[in-house]
Parts: sequence; structure tokens; C-alpha cells
Amino acid sequence: MSTNPDEPQLQNGDGPAPEPATTPEPDADPKVEVTEETSIHPPSTEQTPQKELQKDEGNRTFTMRELLTELKSEDGADSINEASASQGNTPHQYTEQNNAAMELINSVTGVDEEGRSRQRILTFAAKRYATAIERNPEDYDALYNWALVLQESADNVSPDSTSPSKDALLEEACKKYDEATRLCPTLHDAFYNWAIAISDRAKMRGRTKEAEELWKQATKNYEKAVQLNWNSPQALNNWGLALQELSAIVPAREKQTIVRTAISKFRAAIQLQFDFHRAIYNLGTVLYGLAEDTLRTGAANPKDVSPNELYSQSAIYIAAAHALKPSYSVSTTYLCFLMFSFRYRLRPNRFTAVPCGLCVPCLKVLIAFCFQQLPLPYLKIGYLTAPPAGSVVAPHSDWKRSQFVLNQEGLQQISKTEQKQVPRSLSGMSGDFSPDRRTIRIEVPDMVSVSACADLTLPPGAGLCIDTIHGPVFMVADSWESLDGWLDAIRLVYTIYARGKADVLAGIISS
Repeated sequence: MSTNPDEPQLQNGDGPAPEPATTPEPDADPKVEVTEETSIHPPSTEQTPQKELQKDEGNRTFTMRELLTELKSEDGADSINEASASQGNTPHQYTEQNNAAMELINSVTGVDEEGRSRQRILTFAAKRYATAIERNPEDYDALYNWALVLQESADNVSPDSTSPSKDALLEEACKKYDEATRLCPTLHDAFYNWAIAISDRAKMRGRTKEAEELWKQATKNYEKAVQLNWNSPQALNNWGLALQELSAIVPAREKQTIVRTAISKFRAAIQLQFDFHRAIYNLGTVLYGLAEDTLRTGAANPKDVSPNELYSQSAIYIAAAHALKPSYSVSTTYLCFLMFSFRYRLRPNRFTAVPCGLCVPCLKVLIAFCFQQLPLPYLKIGYLTAPPAGSVVAPHSDWKRSQFVLNQEGLQQISKTEQKQVPRSLSGMSGDFSPDRRTIRIEVPDMVSVSACADLTLPPGAGLCIDTIHGPVFMVADSWESLDGWLDAIRLVYTIYARGKADVLAGIISS
């Protein structure tokens, strides 16, 4: 799992920071929490989650990889058969629930030879945990690991299988997680994986009332997991995804509140791990959905952010995710859909089907069209109130509201003369501004940290502090919501620079 900073603070150095450890694939080191992918509808970009866990100190709780490795090392199939035989001679009887769980696992065969081999090991593991629970019904570690086995077995079930069904295995896994957390209410990994199992069950039910109830249960379990382990960007990201799915089912009057809560979870995940491209991408998708809803229904409050601004914000996060992970297939699929949506609104009679999103020449056009929603050749443009250049502290009357632009090089204040040259359109903007010594300019390599601030020396409003190697620079955003956008954009630009991907971002916004 990527190391997350204790404070959401940029880290400066002479050169790019080392590439962080990315979320492993199923065969990677298992000490990584589950990362669950979502989709914007359409298209479907779901990805099967990886059930993995961190060991609690003092508890012998297996991850699936540890479990499989240990079992495979026990003298091969002969030792498995001997162990199974010895278990069969135990005088104790399984409970009715254990029998039901074992019956489900025994009926799973796997879809190929690798799956069948894996399932044999999982079946042995289930018997092992059943015996452990028989000896000690309050062994929550065994219950938790058994739930993992059931959840893993569900992935071995053929999609068209009805006996056993994937849903039945997941339902049984949920019962084990429920019992484990009853015995150990601080087992955050169990709440986390329980939420994923519930989410998988909800996805099978489409946009039904039953699915709505399951998504609500999943959000409650993610909330509990975060309460017990707040320093988990993966849990926050998955919580946001569950809320995003729930928002598509609930009545319209509830949707806005749930969507804005999802936005806050994605933002919290990014603040814990600035290069978490999945959460960055997901924030872009939820902002896009909010823009669509606002455009269709109209803003409930004149002070609400306009659809065009929401589209622009969405493009910022998608561009940042693409810069951090250019090969991330989900983001390119989303770009395909985003471009189609814009073109469909402009000429609805000319488009009757979504583009495939797979053709490389088409994809280049789609990405280029999407990024035109950015204020090219910048990533972000907006207003901030700032003191005279070079003044850290100044009378409030000397602070002026002016336009700022942000790109891969840094944050630049635009003088009044230059502002007249800037078109009102968000695209097609000329970037040939000559630096003015009387304006504020902050280079990305000079940044140390960026944060919200509150100080009596600042004018009233949403304070912004960018600490640099030359000292702090203070500004005030137009609103707290606007401040969130500036904080995220600046942090993302710095993170992209620190990861050595500034040229990718430059290629996006200067193309």
C-alpha cells in the first residue's frame, strides 16, 4: 500500500519524488486494502475488487495470499487429504449455519484448471476455519478468514451458474463478517471487506429498491471502517463510490445531498494520498454527473456553481488522473463518454449511439475534445484576492481581486492589461503573457505546502496559504467551495511535478 503522509502537505525537493507504490494486482503483496472501481453510467467500467487485508497487531488474521501460500506449502495434496480426513473424524458437529456455508463452498468447482486448483485450497481452508470455530465459537479471526474464503470463492463461480450462485456465497460471507464484528467491534478490515461484499450484491440488483437498501448498508460499513481506521484513502474512495451508486437510485430530492457527500469523501481520499489517481478520476466523474443534473434541472440556488464550471472542474480531475496514470483505461473510457455527451447536447440529432472508446485514432480525438473543456493552455483559471506582489502583510484596502492562471509551471497572477486580452470562453485562451514583476508568480518547484488558513491579518473570506522556499504567500478565494477547487488543483499540479509527469500534463493543456 502506498505510504500516506500524516498531513495533507506537499513535499518539496531538488528532484522529482520517487514513484509511489501503486495498488497491486491480485498476485501482488497482500498488505494492501481493497480498491473498488466504479463507473459513470454509461459506460460500465466496473472492476472486481481484491479482497485483501492488513493484519491487526497481536492477531493472526490471514490475508488470502498468506492463506493460499501457507496451505500450498503443507506437503501438497497429500497433506490436504490427510488433514481433511482427520477433520472428518472429529466428534463435534458443525452448526446448521456452518453446514450451509460448507455446502456452498463444496459446490464451487471453478471455471478453469487454475480456478479449480485454487478452489480446492479454499475448500480446505473453509474446513479448517469451521473446525476452529467449532472449538471456539468466539474465534473472530477464524470467522473473518472464513468470510474471506467465501468472498474469494464467489469470484470462482461461473457467471451463468445458479447452484451455487455468487450472491448466495456473498450473502454467507456477509453473515460471517457480521458475526466477526459482533465479537470484535474494532475489526476495521472486516467492516471494509463486508462493505465490498454488500456492494457486489447490490450491483447484481440494478436500480431496484433492494439494491438501494444494500448500498445504504455498504455506506454504513464503509463509514464504520473509516471511523476505526481514518488513515485509509481506499476506504474513503470506496465510500464515495457507494454513495455515488446510491445517488442514482434514491428520489431526486435526496440525490444532491448524497452526491455532495460523495464529493467530500473523494476529496478526503485525495488529501490523504495526493497521487491516488482512482479517487481523482472518481471525483471527476461525480462532478460531471452533478453538472449534468444541474444542467437538466436548473440550479436550485443562484449561488450554486454553474454547470459549465462543474464541467470544467470535472475536466481538471480527469486530466490530472490521466497525467498521473496515462495508461489508466477507465479514464480514457470516461473521456470517450464525456466527449460524446458534449457533442450530443450540441447536435442531438446527429448522434444516436455512444462511441466505442477503443479505437486509438478516435480516442486521441476524444481526449483532445474533452480537454477543450479546460481553460487551455491552462489547467485552471479563476479569481483570488491578493495583496500587492512582494507583500506578505498589507492593509485590507490594498488587497485586490484579480485573475490567476495555473498550469504545470506554476500559479500566475494576470495583470489588468493582460486580463483584457483573455477571452471569456474557457477554451482558446492565449497563453503568451509576459511576466510582470508587479504580479504574483509562484513556481511549482518552489512550493513547500498549500493549505486553507484563517488569520486576522487576512481580509474576510476563505484564506489560502502557499508556503514556498521564499516564504508564505497568502490569498483569499471567493468562497469556501472555490477554495477547495484551488487547493485540489495546486496540490495535483505539484504531485504531477513531483512524480515526474509534468511533461504529460504539459502535453494535455498545450495541445
